Amino acid sequence: MGKIIFYEDRNFQGRSYECSSDCMDMYSYFSRCSSIRVDSGYWMLYEKPNYMGYQYFLQRGEYPDFQHWMGYNNCIRSCRMIPSYKGSYRLKIYERPEFRGQMMEFMDDCPNVYDRFRFNSIFSCNVMEGYWIFYEHTNYRGRQYFLRPSEYRRFGDWGGYNSMIGSFRRIREGFM
Repeated sequence: MGKIIFYEDRNFQGRSYECSSDCMDMYSYFSRCSSIRVDSGYWMLYEKPNYMGYQYFLQRGEYPDFQHWMGYNNCIRSCRMIPSYKGSYRLKIYERPEFRGQMMEFMDDCPNVYDRFRFNSIFSCNVMEGYWIFYEHTNYRGRQYFLRPSEYRRFGDWGGYNSMIGSFRRIREGFM
């Protein structure tokens, strides 16, 4: 079971809200989120309700202000707990929408998509096993996108604003 605490002010001050499961809309609990404490579990936070907008991956630790979780602002409106997973990992990425074009299968982390895939874009993917995070830039930087086992026919299906993915990795024990 996971536990996360959101605070309206920096450095864990002000009104707080404790959460231990997915929440589609947290607006009624707080108006802004300036610091966070993750007591247990892995979490994906979203800038907008219904798991939309910028996404931020957080694991156990303290985040005294939004810069510490690489946030663009102090607006968090929904969150999702990432279930514990101990199985194998497998995903296929494609250079075109609808699983067309060149394809490559991965079972491990990829710090530089272009070095391994030879394309600058991922337009679709099929996550067959495990939980993954796509990053906009190489070496696990930039915007983040959470992917669970499913078919993603277009980059918008995982919340992407464009097809540029620079790196990706598995969410697993000892993640970072």
